[in-house]
Amino acid sequence: MIDLDLLRDDPDRVRASMEAKRIGDPSAVDRALDADRRRREAVTELNGLQQRQGELGREIGPLMKAGKRDEAAPLLDESNRVKAQVKELEESVRELDSTLRDAMLAIPNPIHESVPVGGEDANQLDAEWGVKPSFDFEPLPHWELAEKHGLVDFERGAKVTGAGFPFYVGKGARLQRALVTLFLDLATEAGYTEVQAPILVNEDSGIGTGQLPDKEGQMYHVAGDDLYLVPTAEVPLTNYLRDEILAPDALPIRFCGYTPCFRREAGSYGKDVRGLNRLHQFDKVELVRFVRPEESYDHLEELREDAERAVQALGLPYRRLTLASGDLGVTQAKTYDLEVWSAGQGRWLEVSSVSNFEAYQARRANVRYRPAEGEKPQFVHTLNGSGLALPRIVSALLENGQQADGTVVLPERLAAVAGFDRIG
Repeated sequence: MIDLDLLRDDPDRVRASMEAKRIGDPSAVDRALDADRRRREAVTELNGLQQRQGELGREIGPLMKAGKRDEAAPLLDESNRVKAQVKELEESVRELDSTLRDAMLAIPNPIHESVPVGGEDANQLDAEWGVKPSFDFEPLPHWELAEKHGLVDFERGAKVTGAGFPFYVGKGARLQRALVTLFLDLATEAGYTEVQAPILVNEDSGIGTGQLPDKEGQMYHVAGDDLYLVPTAEVPLTNYLRDEILAPDALPIRFCGYTPCFRREAGSYGKDVRGLNRLHQFDKVELVRFVRPEESYDHLEELREDAERAVQALGLPYRRLTLASGDLGVTQAKTYDLEVWSAGQGRWLEVSSVSNFEAYQARRANVRYRPAEGEKPQFVHTLNGSGLALPRIVSALLENGQQADGTVVLPERLAAVAGFDRIG
């Protein structure tokens, strides 16, 4: 949720950012400003009536005590009228609070000044790392390699659940387990506290991180219990501190956690959904930080480096992009994407998004800290990044590591965890 003071002071900046992101209805700004104005007017009137109510009580009490009922009668009548008006205004303020909150939830986070403006074609290439593999044979896509070596069973997954819910079998399953262990080890070595989080969350948690009400169509909902399967560990890890005020020396806080992730991916089609490219259930290690506002962009660079370190540990060629405004979601102020090279598909595959949300999530989840003992609480800044998402990492490992004899060689760091260095 954006800062209400920013909305009041510079609504044009908020509208311009919405236009740059190509997200949301600009009329939400006007609805929020109107609700805010009417609410403040109602609160001012309510305060005046409550003050008068107190004055009347102080006048009526002595008169009634002295038995001067006739003299107190008109004051009692006024007190009853004021009491009814107070009750009516209190209800009006509650309704305006709800109207204002709904309008504020519909306004996306303004972009950071360093974000390039435009659509996907305006994404900024910042760096490339590693060398793309070359082959003296036609490299296979990962879905053919997975079938050849019995690593992933898409057909039985579709039979048991549906498309996008594969089985991992034998070395395919061991590879998943090894990657999760490696990524968690890398994170804890970098100072993150490992957290095993629930994979079901309530509506307040979805609102806290911004998945709700914006992305409810992409989330799996357990209707009987009104719970949601997590689309990412970002949701439970960020909401771990919801409605809390942190001590001055508590920040920064770094959490890492592994969860399966569940996404409906409605509307996805074509080559982007072939094989492991886009699944409804997949595994991911998430990195989350809670930091002081003045330090958050330094932490964004550190978090980016942590995610890149995981890709580098696997020796995969990758590139880093700064996403343009039109490629950002509702909640992000700035995002880096990391994409690995897919030799069998001949294209780049996104494996991590690293984002600064500034105070947007913290306002929604009400996560605050005291800058110093006795000072007024302020909202923290939250950041997160994939460290990493497994499906496309597995795609790149299989496609880039394939050999002329049909086997697949694993990178040394991963082989040490998996217990095998070659598939096939």
